[in-house]
Amino acid sequence: MSVAGELALFPLSTVLFPGGPLRLRIFEPRYLDMVRHCLKESRAFGVLLILEGEEAGEAVSVAESGTSARVVDFDTLPDGLLGIDCIGEQRFRVLKRWQQGDGLNVAQVDYLPDDPPCALPAELAHLGELLREVLPQLGERYAHVVAQYEDAGWVGNRWAEVLALTPAEKQQLLELADPLARLRQVAAWSTRQPPTEDV
Repeated sequence: MSVAGELALFPLSTVLFPGGPLRLRIFEPRYLDMVRHCLKESRAFGVLLILEGEEAGEAVSVAESGTSARVVDFDTLPDGLLGIDCIGEQRFRVLKRWQQGDGLNVAQVDYLPDDPPCALPAELAHLGELLREVLPQLGERYAHVVAQYEDAGWVGNRWAEVLALTPAEKQQLLELADPLARLRQVAAWSTRQPPTEDV
């Protein structure tokens, strides 16, 4: 059963999936304050895909569904800015959105059900095995991610992150409620040939 709640929003030009990693460089005051509150109160924030606009400044249009993110580590970057590592937690749908005086976007959200545990179908088992080889090659990015190579939803989400898909395609995958449907769509897209460039 889904539960409604209030969530600070961080619109980005990327799609975050449950269980997936997110590394952010924080410099805007509204987001520094948001991260401070999230750490102090052990709260998550919401990541939404920007459909129109820029990350730094005002997002004109954002997706109506996204994923909550929890800060799991932070450090000061060489340029003096705050770096945070987050993990995606739960998908949500925006019910109502508004902006605070400091420019931070906040929403009343309806949390969507977690993917039920689901074994990899035999015909797609190779995707789990291949992922075992791929993720370690991505270095520190997946350091905080708990591996579940036998679970269809988890495997589908990880491939959705690492494949060269458009943000719109990733958003389409995020919005699929059935983890097997998500995995099958990822499998279909993974076989596409990269576009040939005119010479």
